[in-house]
Amino acid sequence: MYAVIHTGGKQYRVVEGETLQVELLGETGTELAFDPILLADGDDVSSTPAQLAGASVTAKVIGQAKGPKINGFTYKNKSNNRKRWGHRQHYSVIEVTGISKG
Repeated sequence: MYAVIHTGGKQYRVVEGETLQVELLGETGTELAFDPILLADGDDVSSTPAQLAGASVTAKVIGQAKGPKINGFTYKNKSNNRKRWGHRQHYSVIEVTGISKG
């Protein structure tokens, strides 16, 4: 059985016991509950709100992680205007603990 959940503006396909990195959600040890967008169990696929009523995906935050460093550089020609910038996204590492049909 697998489910598709929505968090942080992105959709993730998850199975029970899987770990994944998502946008920051909370402190380590926090229990989370997601409403699935799609739920598949063998040949049975549920995707309408009536079919998904009561269905949930539970997860636990097991840590924090950082994404890759992104370096940027902008400049304007002939004016000696240069700027360097960087970014490194922070993520929560979650483990899916259960998927229920409801």
